[in-house]
Amino acid sequence: MSLKNLLGKNDLKLEDSFYKDIQVFIELLQKWGKVHNLSGRLDKESIEENIMDSLFPLNFIDAFESFADVGTGAGYPGLIIAIAKRDIKAYLIEPRAKRVSFLNFVKASLGLNNLIILQNRVENVKDIKVELITSRAVTNTKLLIDLTKNIKQDSSSYLFYKGSLLENELEDAKINNYKVVSRSDRNYLYIKG
Repeated sequence: MSLKNLLGKNDLKLEDSFYKDIQVFIELLQKWGKVHNLSGRLDKESIEENIMDSLFPLNFIDAFESFADVGTGAGYPGLIIAIAKRDIKAYLIEPRAKRVSFLNFVKASLGLNNLIILQNRVENVKDIKVELITSRAVTNTKLLIDLTKNIKQDSSSYLFYKGSLLENELEDAKINNYKVVSRSDRNYLYIKG
């Protein structure tokens, strides 16, 4: 199934320009990934599933004008969201130089003017405030909320891409006003600001 059909089946309607851009991303990730060990699986199907995983929450979260993705790695979910939503201010926070080089190369290749890439640990980022904070497979929920307090606004929301340990994390984090949406073996934790 093509990526367009996969996304369409999941109610994600994107511009044709997105598919052109995402093809460039896939090719660059495959090229750089082999050399720099950026991402686990580099076959087209795995990459497309990661793209689907990155974008799926756009179906159920509120609109936002800015977001920061913590520990972006090879680009999931932050870079993918930035490509899909070029009108949104995007910050990718990634401490590892190799991955930052890759993200900057994709940014330049696609002319992503909405995107700022910060080579740093999130707890050291001081001068940005965003409406949405995203993260996939970085650390537990309680610690993520704590580490990102310097970039959140009073009304910021969180979107964390989680696996099966989510229930234990929710008990530890003592949060309310959240919802969990599941797809395949992914749990999306959305905490409204």
